[in-house]
Amino acid sequence: MSQPSRILLFTCVAVLCIFPAATAVAQERSIAATNTTPNLNVLSAGQWQQIDTAVDRGLEFIARNQQADGSFMTLRSGQPGVSSLCIMAFLSRGHVPGMGPYGDQLERAIEFVLSTQHASGVLSIEPRGSGSRGRPNYNHAIAGLMLGEVYGMTTGDLSNRIRESIPRALKFSRMRQTRRKRNPRDHGGWRYIAPYGPNDSDLTATSWQLMFYRSAKNAEFDVPAEFIDDAMGYVRRCYVPQKGEFVYGLAHDEEHYASGGTVGGGIVALSMGGEHHTEMAQAGGRWILQHPFTHYNRRQQSDDRYHYSAYYCSQAMFQLGGKYWERFYPDLQKVLLTNQRADGSWDREAMHDGQFGNVYTTALTILALTPPYQLLPIYQR
Repeated sequence: MSQPSRILLFTCVAVLCIFPAATAVAQERSIAATNTTPNLNVLSAGQWQQIDTAVDRGLEFIARNQQADGSFMTLRSGQPGVSSLCIMAFLSRGHVPGMGPYGDQLERAIEFVLSTQHASGVLSIEPRGSGSRGRPNYNHAIAGLMLGEVYGMTTGDLSNRIRESIPRALKFSRMRQTRRKRNPRDHGGWRYIAPYGPNDSDLTATSWQLMFYRSAKNAEFDVPAEFIDDAMGYVRRCYVPQKGEFVYGLAHDEEHYASGGTVGGGIVALSMGGEHHTEMAQAGGRWILQHPFTHYNRRQQSDDRYHYSAYYCSQAMFQLGGKYWERFYPDLQKVLLTNQRADGSWDREAMHDGQFGNVYTTALTILALTPPYQLLPIYQR
């Protein structure tokens, strides 16, 4: 995809970028006055070509790791979430089901995801979270998001099956969202299937579910405003104004921390609810700039996942645009491209979730590199 083609894919959204720190007033005014459409001139034409090549090599690696049942390689407890991320990685580069070099593989992968749906509506191989501390909520939301994105790209029986699957999945999500929480402040959010720790909701699970809601709504499925409003309320409560960050959980214990995944996820969640101009989002953008991805596969916070956070933060900074994007993306892409392996993959997560392998991290890395392509509807500005 050429740089001019990318420009034609953009839509313009004006976002005020306000930095509250008194020591940066001059810089704040400069940022606030800048058009916040993401600038493609942050890289040269040659650098964009290098990104295209890296993404294509990564997709080739993922394609080589498709299994006989249509899934992409990972732990059983990571399905169908990981396979859904892989499908979205292909979509983000313009590949569609039933067409082109990966058309058949994508259809097989979508059929695998659909095959994991249970009578309750949950999309997960392990519907009750046995041995996985309740990851089905993550698998379900990511798979639902993917199905909403791919629905308009499919035809015939596959399209019909997706159309039947999404309402059932939405019903399950809403049931889990409205379950009684021990802490009323957790109302509107999601967490694991099985109870764990002091929090009955967390921001990362909630962000995925909110993206599922938004994708389904964009695909013209019935998603009442109340569903999204409840989730947005929880997201806002996870913002800590004194620190300008979003935290993982509201209980004041070891889970009350900020990471790239929570801050990036908070910004993306706000954008899903149409709140592009809030001071919360802008403060989150500043936090991301203060916590760069300079050291590959290493993060400052012990619970921070590098590739997972890179995915969320890249999407978030693209939504913010302007100087946020210009100061973030060039450095990120340089580190990611420098550390791509000879087989086209990226390393598995170093601190947490390494058990899910490097098909998972390769899909996340591709999704971190491709926001400028603007081919996934859910992330378009």
